[in-house]
Amino acid sequence: MADEEVPDYHDTSSRATPTGATYWQDDKKKVLLVTRGHPFARDPFYQIFEANEHIEYAAVEHPAAQYMFNPEFASNFDCYVMYDMPGIQFNPGGPPSFIDPPQFYKDGVMAMLEAGFPLVIMHHTCAAWPAWPEWSEIVGSHFLYKPMKSRGIDKPDSGYIIDVPHTVSPAIDHPITAGIEPFELVDEVYLAEVFEDSVTPLFTSNYEFTKENFYSADLALKGQMNSNEGWEHDPGSNLVGWIKTYKNSPIVYLQFGDGPATYGNPIFRKILQQAIDWACSDEAKAWAQEQAKQAAE
Repeated sequence: MADEEVPDYHDTSSRATPTGATYWQDDKKKVLLVTRGHPFARDPFYQIFEANEHIEYAAVEHPAAQYMFNPEFASNFDCYVMYDMPGIQFNPGGPPSFIDPPQFYKDGVMAMLEAGFPLVIMHHTCAAWPAWPEWSEIVGSHFLYKPMKSRGIDKPDSGYIIDVPHTVSPAIDHPITAGIEPFELVDEVYLAEVFEDSVTPLFTSNYEFTKENFYSADLALKGQMNSNEGWEHDPGSNLVGWIKTYKNSPIVYLQFGDGPATYGNPIFRKILQQAIDWACSDEAKAWAQEQAKQAAE
């Protein structure tokens, strides 16, 4: 028996600390990873975090996650990484239902942001909570499932396209973009509302963000997948990553992250790690506080 190979699912040698450690290691960032609301390739996605020796993470799904959005619980972590899309109930054969967040969740999120707690927001999380417009202000982007108002202005539904090869380039010199040269990525991109006046760009894409290159979200929900027939949409922003603040908190948004082609990309993993490092840093928190102070003046 002693000479038999250990099955892969029992192998703990791939990390400095095996998955399932009982206590946090003090020298690593403590991350709460929030998921559910959108399908994803679970094992390849979690491998991003399993392979990251700079963090320890705990994973939680909605609806349980909603009870963890308050300053007291958040004080156990350095940041939350959000890969969730709550607030929409897909109904086969009919339109989706938009669900308002529980008031305790809204209050908890706002209290966390008032306290300056950092968030790293990924990919489809920009499309979370469509019945709660404030969420789009927190993210800096508004994905619309149907024609509706965004910032009080009537807008068409947003667009999506999956597995697009495109070139991503850093937009500024920043700790999150450090060491990153333009790189190729195969990923889903969105033609959505980006509040460029509220964000500091980190990354741009060379993809053309025009209606001809996207499919209508509204048509998809009506059963017409991958169609833009009769759909109208103005050209959109080519920003695919940014930083911003909300109240006293530093916020990072990365549009990357749809599937395994991105999950395994070493440059994507480096960017995500640097985003976590920066969001948790004293520099980020001081920047967010200064932004809040200037906004109040």
